[in-house]
Amino acid sequence: MTATASLLQPITTVSEMKPLLLLPVASLLLLCAAAAAGDPTPTPTPTPWPPQFHATLVMDYHGNMSVADLWYDWPGGRNLHVIRYQLAADAPYYDNEWNNGTSFFYTPARRSCRSAAVGVGILRPDWLRPGAVYLGRRDAGGFDCHVWAKADFITYYEDVRTKRPVKWVFYTGRTAYVMSFEVGAVLENAAWQAPEYCFTKDGGIGESTKISDGHDDSFIPRSVL
Repeated sequence: MTATASLLQPITTVSEMKPLLLLPVASLLLLCAAAAAGDPTPTPTPTPWPPQFHATLVMDYHGNMSVADLWYDWPGGRNLHVIRYQLAADAPYYDNEWNNGTSFFYTPARRSCRSAAVGVGILRPDWLRPGAVYLGRRDAGGFDCHVWAKADFITYYEDVRTKRPVKWVFYTGRTAYVMSFEVGAVLENAAWQAPEYCFTKDGGIGESTKISDGHDDSFIPRSVL
């Protein structure tokens, strides 16, 4: 039988049919692989903050070290930072922010207080999502992190595995390292009350001054809203 005649003969055995039966399956697999290659992984989005939490932060501001307790209470419309600067005799320093746009900055050891009418409230739990630019994955002290930047003001590191914040870097050079993050922790109401000398009108020991904004004093900037 000639080679041409052999090609014209019908396929009569299973072994001869197998290669032809596998062709459609192989083609389908190739199409699926191509489709998967053309469908990139979705860009990660920042995890919203829990409505209430307590975080312990180690702060580095151009070599000026401090430790801050951050209490965030979205349902209560308030945000409190209790800051202890390295070897400071008058620690702690309080940054007390409210959703009505008022902030108080006071040092009980000196009975000093300033108030700020900034006109905006505290950060929303999803404050980072609108306008944040994803920068990819980076190492932060041994943590594999997703990284976002927002408003040319803050770079935010979030642990890929746990979704907890790891580090914040502000354009001013201030860096916050998150040492602990307690979801659901609530500070008692009495601790939120600004001292009475924050409300004096005649100056003196408890002088209270109004300033146009609190960006220099406030730990979390309003410009990222």
